[in-house]
Amino acid sequence: MTSYPPSIGPLMPPSKFNTLREMRAPLEWLFSYTNRKKLANVPHGDGRVVVLVPGYGADEWSMRPLKKFLHSINYQVFDWGHGRNKGHVTQDTELLVQTVTRLVENHGDVAVTLIGWSLGGVLSREVARLHPELVREIITMGTPLIGGPKYTVVANKYAKSMGIDLDAYEAEIHDINAQGITQPLTVIYSKSDGVVGWRASVDGYNEQARNIEVNCSHLGMGVDAQVWRVIAGTLAGKG
Repeated sequence: MTSYPPSIGPLMPPSKFNTLREMRAPLEWLFSYTNRKKLANVPHGDGRVVVLVPGYGADEWSMRPLKKFLHSINYQVFDWGHGRNKGHVTQDTELLVQTVTRLVENHGDVAVTLIGWSLGGVLSREVARLHPELVREIITMGTPLIGGPKYTVVANKYAKSMGIDLDAYEAEIHDINAQGITQPLTVIYSKSDGVVGWRASVDGYNEQARNIEVNCSHLGMGVDAQVWRVIAGTLAGKG
């Protein structure tokens, strides 16, 4: 059994109640049109390059509202550029490295900020770990940092499709996380997340990690006004 710091607490998938509450996500998306008014006073940016990485089963469209918001407060925002995230972590990490390398070269060799939703956060962290010169900062939203898919509602489905043993994969992920990340980390999680067990979304490995709790569904995290406020404050150095 993999051993984790006591502060992380018991790890488990989300409760059935929280999973049922994911049905509120369409309403969160519907009412996200009011975000601009709620966030009229957020700090504007310095024009830095930001790359958005979607979650498992999602594509660039899922992060379009966040992209528009960040554009509106003066950031250069780019999609990861590889369509739907199909869960092939090693392959997709390499693809994200290609995207980030190209953007860094095209923007004066300045490192970029990565924002990853769910599994997209895993890819973002891995790129930052392997290529620290390319990544300035990482922000994750509802990302299963601990155990890979083990503490998510898609655990068995994912394990079967990828041909992996969940316990062995958890140990592998733990060893990778234990190597640490040097860049600033903002880790956004929700205790009402119905897809990823919230404790698995908290970073207990890196001292500089800021674990910030919000109150929203997993599927609505990318359009939540509180999440956007955290992101805007973080990018402006006021988080």
